[in-house]
Amino acid sequence: MHARSIDIQGQALVSRIDGIDWVAVREQLDARGHAILPGLLDTDACLGITHGYGDASLYRCRVVMARHGFGLGEYKYFRYPLPALVQRLRDSLYPHLAPLANDWNARMGIDVRYPDTHAAFLARCHAAGQTRPTPLLLQYGAGDYNCLHQDLYGEHVFPLQVAILLSEPATDFTGGEFVLTEQRPRMQSRAEVVPLHQGDAVVFAVNQRPVAGTRGSYRVAMRHGVSRLRSGRRHTLGIIFHDAE
Repeated sequence: MHARSIDIQGQALVSRIDGIDWVAVREQLDARGHAILPGLLDTDACLGITHGYGDASLYRCRVVMARHGFGLGEYKYFRYPLPALVQRLRDSLYPHLAPLANDWNARMGIDVRYPDTHAAFLARCHAAGQTRPTPLLLQYGAGDYNCLHQDLYGEHVFPLQVAILLSEPATDFTGGEFVLTEQRPRMQSRAEVVPLHQGDAVVFAVNQRPVAGTRGSYRVAMRHGVSRLRSGRRHTLGIIFHDAE
């Protein structure tokens, strides 16, 4: 693909992201701990990323989940420099999420604040020794699943992340629903299945989020995972904004 074509596609993606109703997204995140961004990537972009799964030069490591008790399936972490589309997503989504991240920390009594640009936040991570890129591409086959977990990776953690479904439910796979759970103090965990189509993204809390109570905000712990695939193959692009140690 020619550089000019890539640049035009990148500009279109940035315009699409900037055109999202971020006030509504932040309201949904406040209310439920997640929000769907419908059609963030088009079909060609989804297929392009998926087809790159076999290109070893794009990745710094491959993780087989069963070896670590994470579930069944596998994923690969991209290496630097990131693919142009992955870099655009990181750089373009972050500025819209940083104000909410700062508001959440203030409400939870956490002193950390996040800079306006992703480059500035990454500089903070790298100065602390968190230098390994964390965007990843996940692959599931029939019978695979991902246990409930949190993607933390070090001292510096951005409290929101994004997952983009690259495959089409009922066509490419069945089962394999994206699942979120929240644990409120002195209450049983609550699970929610998030319906996604190919190209849809879900923004969700990495670890904790504030919930308004009668005596002010309190912290709710969040975890995410993927239910067992019944058939087919499922690919997901994960955009994590902090780097790993």
